[in-house]
Amino acid sequence: MQDTIHPAYQEVTVACSCGNTFQTRSALNKAINLDVCSKCHPFYTGQQKMIDTEGRVDGFRKKFANFGNRMAQRKTTTAQ
Repeated sequence: MQDTIHPAYQEVTVACSCGNTFQTRSALNKAINLDVCSKCHPFYTGQQKMIDTEGRVDGFRKKFANFGNRMAQRKTTTAQ
């Protein structure tokens, strides 16, 4: 491999808005600031909440409750 075509790969500090910091290696030669990390993200912490304000499934069912009936009515009216 050619040595001159690869960027400099150095250790950088990653800082999250929750206060968590850690070291990693990156081609960015500056500190990295994150909004969410594995220490504060709900998926990784187990604090995940399912927010379903109206009940998306219930709303879908309500919206399309008579869909099959309407399609059957259309077929019978167009056939006549």
